[in-house]
Amino acid sequence: MAKNKIIYLLVVATFAALSPLSLEGLEFQDSVAASQSDSLETMPLNPDTVYVNTHAPVVKTGIEVLRDRGFDVLLGKRIGLVTNPSGVDSRLNSTIDILYNAEGVELVALYGPEHGVRGDKYAGDKVGNETDLTTGLPVYSLYGATRKPTKEMLKGLDAIVYDIQDIGVRSYTFISTLGLVMEACGELGIEVIVLDRPNPLGGLKVEGPLVRDGYHSFISQYKIPYIYGLTVGELALMLNSEGLNRGQRGIQEPASCRLTVIPMEGWTREMLYSETRLPWVLPSPNIPFCDTPQYYAAAGIAGELSNFLQIGIGYTLPFQVFAAQWIDPVALKAELDSYELPGVAFRAIVYKPFSGSQAGKILKGVQYFFTDYEKAAVTEVQFSVLQAIAKLYPAHRAFEAATSVGAFDKVCGTNYVRDAFGRRYEFDDISQYWRSDAEGFREMSMKYWLYR
Repeated sequence: MAKNKIIYLLVVATFAALSPLSLEGLEFQDSVAASQSDSLETMPLNPDTVYVNTHAPVVKTGIEVLRDRGFDVLLGKRIGLVTNPSGVDSRLNSTIDILYNAEGVELVALYGPEHGVRGDKYAGDKVGNETDLTTGLPVYSLYGATRKPTKEMLKGLDAIVYDIQDIGVRSYTFISTLGLVMEACGELGIEVIVLDRPNPLGGLKVEGPLVRDGYHSFISQYKIPYIYGLTVGELALMLNSEGLNRGQRGIQEPASCRLTVIPMEGWTREMLYSETRLPWVLPSPNIPFCDTPQYYAAAGIAGELSNFLQIGIGYTLPFQVFAAQWIDPVALKAELDSYELPGVAFRAIVYKPFSGSQAGKILKGVQYFFTDYEKAAVTEVQFSVLQAIAKLYPAHRAFEAATSVGAFDKVCGTNYVRDAFGRRYEFDDISQYWRSDAEGFREMSMKYWLYR
């Protein structure tokens, strides 16, 4: 009973720190089961019951594991840090500040990807070299004059640390930045240390074809599927070992480096980000919520068709809608409902964006929801929408109506999708191709899994 009394006292102290009389976020484990008829408000505390705060994170990210280890792999080294606002611990302390103030750690430089170290640059904006106002450290841009760190930028470093929240999609440029950092460090004998974070799409979903030769770019840098089902640490291990890191044009000799990955604790492959109970800090301006990556994967490819469909950028639903001035939303919903897409539901929507080229215009279309994410073929949603629009509005067939299609081919990693799909606008014409590489990649990549 002594142990139980100690637990009881700890619980009382915990309640004192919570909002008055609030038991929100607490669940009960063991020896005395809570009666279903008892309310939380009237149930007395029992010294034989352990009360657990269910709001506490169940996952430790790489930065927290590294801190628990006393920053062992950084001691005695001059280090640089590639990060952005998403590089935080579970209490929202910045990795920049954690490493800058850590005893025995010598942080000497910061490196900014797209959007910058502090996230103050919009998508596509060039990022310049500057000085970090908080630490006084130099900040070198990896999204300006160069995307691969130069020798001058890396001079004097023993190691460079990477800590950015990934979203699990090939076209998201932060993983391209990671690869170019690995390439540059490999050439100079500098160690790369990746602090791992959850994949918000989970670790089991793999969709889309591999990038074909001639279609490598900063938004399709590696021969991996569009959804690749790996954490950023696992991806780094695979790129390094499989010779997939060939630079942004895919024509260089494969590069490798001295690589260390600091794994998470508590993450499993079936976890979506909400299940980690970690705070979500948007890694870029249009990824505001932890489920937005799912919608990015489902709409981002179609969004590369210039001036064709509005997909919620500039409104409150980024990547969650497909709309235009000329769409009948009820008819489009009915057509999409007839496809009976597993795990996906649609509703008609009318809205007015507040920024962007469509600002102030009344747009009509559909909003979509993942009712069963596990069953949903996420990337295929946008092709179903393009198919439905081509059927309902022959004058608005995507590839003929869009003012530019080059970026579409880049994010698909090939021109085959556009050529084959564009003949009839039937997904069946490309379904086999779209799905052909996923299983083989999954089997190959499993050897780099750090989590089960």
